[in-house]
Amino acid sequence: MSTEKKKALFICLGNICRSPIAEGVFQKTVNDMGLGDEWEIDSAAIGGWHVGNSPDWRALDTMKKHGVPYNNCARQIISEDFNHYDFIFGMDETNMKDLKTRAPRGSKAKLLLFGDFDPQGDRIIRDPYYDSDSAGFEKCYQQSVRCSKGFLERLAAGELNN
Repeated sequence: MSTEKKKALFICLGNICRSPIAEGVFQKTVNDMGLGDEWEIDSAAIGGWHVGNSPDWRALDTMKKHGVPYNNCARQIISEDFNHYDFIFGMDETNMKDLKTRAPRGSKAKLLLFGDFDPQGDRIIRDPYYDSDSAGFEKCYQQSVRCSKGFLERLAAGELNN
């Protein structure tokens, strides 16, 4: 018996820093749990500035350092995403506001702040794009690890059912 895949989309402003890290980490987390074939995972941007580009080199370096494979490129969220995905995760309050504004009425995706699943309570995944070093990317990685596990634990416990 085949069950339909669960679908998760990770969103940030430009889809080259935070959301690719979140996407890569979430994919690695479900793969490590033996659940990789049960998920369809992607990321996208609110804005279209970086469409078609690879992630920021600091994001790629951070993922490589932690053994997180990644080969996707930036795209912008489209209205169909709101009915294709089960879960759409924003990285900060501005992302969430933008997602709620763009979501078609009655769309199926649950719009969730990724940081709400951090057991340490660090709710906002800050944009490290303008930082002069990679520390913010490392922090984003660590938050994504905690949030991925936290979300999957709550999903398995049935806490996110309609």
